[in-house]
Amino acid sequence: MNAMQHYFDERLASAELIHSAETVAAAVTRVAGEITEKLAGADPLLLCVMSGGVPFAGHLMTQLQFPLEFDYLHVTRYGQKTEGGELSWRALPATPVAGRTVLVLDDILDEGTTLAAIVARLQAMGAQACYTAVATEKLNGKKKPIRADFVALTVPDRFVFGFGMDVSGHFRNLPAIYAMKAD
Repeated sequence: MNAMQHYFDERLASAELIHSAETVAAAVTRVAGEITEKLAGADPLLLCVMSGGVPFAGHLMTQLQFPLEFDYLHVTRYGQKTEGGELSWRALPATPVAGRTVLVLDDILDEGTTLAAIVARLQAMGAQACYTAVATEKLNGKKKPIRADFVALTVPDRFVFGFGMDVSGHFRNLPAIYAMKAD
């Protein structure tokens, strides 16, 4: 086993399970039902926020039984860091959003800065309606500039990873959600 694999195996072994894969899957199914009730018939454009939103978007889309289009955007405040910085817009959707109902899918609503900026940008681009869905919302007690319309799960105010959320670019592919133990 190489040193990097050993390092990450140790990280995972010392982490605390916050939501099992079964809990995550059930929460995504519940949110899919809520979204279907709200957006069926709207022919929405689903926009996945890269890279963290990919697992959530992939699992969610397969459960939405109505016509939709899919695209992505890429904006981040974190990069490889654990604390948010300045927004970095890397890609806007190629599909026109003007006059559309848009549903933004992301991994986590932490402080809300990124998601609020995304919604403002999409509204400026002419989106008729803009909804948001997140796999997780961090219960950090902070006043957030936006509330997600659909939230699958809540997580504690700790560094969490799995199901789209990463540690130094790794572990996004885990089906469960974990928290790092305090150093």
